[in-house]
Amino acid sequence: MQLFLTAILLFSMINSESPDSDQYEQATFGAGCFWCVEAIYQRVNGVEAVESGYSGGHVENPTYSEVTSGRTGHAEVVRVLFDPEIISFEELLEVFWHTHDPTTLNRQGADVGPQYRSAIFYHNEEQKVIAEKSLKKTDESDLWANPIVTEISPLINYFVAEDYHQNYFNNNPNAGYCSVVIAPKVAKFKKEFPHLLQESL
Repeated sequence: MQLFLTAILLFSMINSESPDSDQYEQATFGAGCFWCVEAIYQRVNGVEAVESGYSGGHVENPTYSEVTSGRTGHAEVVRVLFDPEIISFEELLEVFWHTHDPTTLNRQGADVGPQYRSAIFYHNEEQKVIAEKSLKKTDESDLWANPIVTEISPLINYFVAEDYHQNYFNNNPNAGYCSVVIAPKVAKFKKEFPHLLQESL
């Protein structure tokens, strides 16, 4: 809960354009269950806060049950607050491409539905250009055998997820989904990106 409150304060600071707001930038990613994505980006050096939420849909203030029905159009996402002096948007995208399967449409493993789609919701035109170039470069590499189907769209209708979704892996490390699905993803990130790992982790 403390991490979630810290995230709320930091995001509020940015959105209110406080004197320190220029220090940070934001990125929003959908890569399957937001519990998984949150746990990974919380461990990236230069990331100050991560918040689970919903984006890309047409319903105002959707609930988790509404989103999981697949009828609101939202994707489960994480909003990442980062210091570009420490970690770049390009590097965050590298983590994105390597820690989920961007070639499966509307699914990640056993999680199936449009809410689990692979998506980059850009905050400005610069991020759009960078994301498109990164997708093309990754698609032309040998990272994935199949074509990438990741959506690149402007950030619209973003809503913060319910409190119990925030900091989920850290709060519930022994839960079944956490130990079976999330822990291996975190381990993969640590193995492939040791240079991006926060020193305390």
